[in-house]
Amino acid sequence: MRRWQRLLPWLVTAGCFVYLYGRLDRAAAAEGSRLGPYLARIFERVSWSRWLMLMIPYCAAFVLIDTLVVWRVIGWFNAKLRYAEVLPIRASAYILSIVNEQVSKGAIALYLSRRHGIPAWEVGSSMLFIMLCEYYYLLTWATVGVLLQWHRLPGVFHVIPWLALASAVVFVAVYLFFSGHIGWGTAVRERPIFRSFRMATLWHYAAVIALRSPMMLAAVVVYALALRLFGVTVSMGEMLGYLPVIFFGAATPGPMHSVAIVLWVLLLPDRPGAMTTFGFVQHNFFILFTAGVGLLFVRRATRELFAKTP
Repeated sequence: MRRWQRLLPWLVTAGCFVYLYGRLDRAAAAEGSRLGPYLARIFERVSWSRWLMLMIPYCAAFVLIDTLVVWRVIGWFNAKLRYAEVLPIRASAYILSIVNEQVSKGAIALYLSRRHGIPAWEVGSSMLFIMLCEYYYLLTWATVGVLLQWHRLPGVFHVIPWLALASAVVFVAVYLFFSGHIGWGTAVRERPIFRSFRMATLWHYAAVIALRSPMMLAAVVVYALALRLFGVTVSMGEMLGYLPVIFFGAATPGPMHSVAIVLWVLLLPDRPGAMTTFGFVQHNFFILFTAGVGLLFVRRATRELFAKTP
């Protein structure tokens, strides 16, 4: 990987935090306070016990649904495994997700290949299929969100429906190519890394999006209620408009979900302190919680990885 590709996520993160510092410093000065005490007062007002009662079940449910998706895709395209066989490695991979989600998908492919004797390229194909479905899942809900809150969102977000339209055209081309309706490129289509795409029907793509969608609706409720604990009230309808756009931004590579934190401030600019702290604790608690779940399974996953293949 080129050096600029490695540096870009960190440069984006640095830019995000420079922007946030400027907004927060001005907000603190407007209240006649220094930045530290200004942020401390926001943290003091939050009922953290009630916040944890919202976030812990939500994050735990996400782990279970995310594992369900991996389990179903592996079952469709690779091998029939039990859900309990997939859960340890899917959970353990969240530890790697702190650094890079793509690396965590690669770890899942390596584990399933070594543990269950599935060709690594074919498992990697299933991970690529999941990643593509995740992109269209987030883009679909982000488009719904923009259309619902068109007049409330900054103009820059109005590009999302156009991005969705362009992505839909690309999807049609990709689907026709891998389903064999486009004659050229046979050598590329037949590569093991594209096995899952050759096998996939429209139903498979729709099923992955449908399996994930309940978590988006749950997130709307949880985030709307959690935001009230920070002194900001938005309706469920407004949150349905905002949150898919935030999650789409959170998929941008970079540590600490910095882009998502900035988006909270851009979408609700009147309360920069509350929105920055809310975005920071929401997204980073999610990352750390799922990684913590991974720690519960990492010893088992490691033991099974180096056990004799059945």
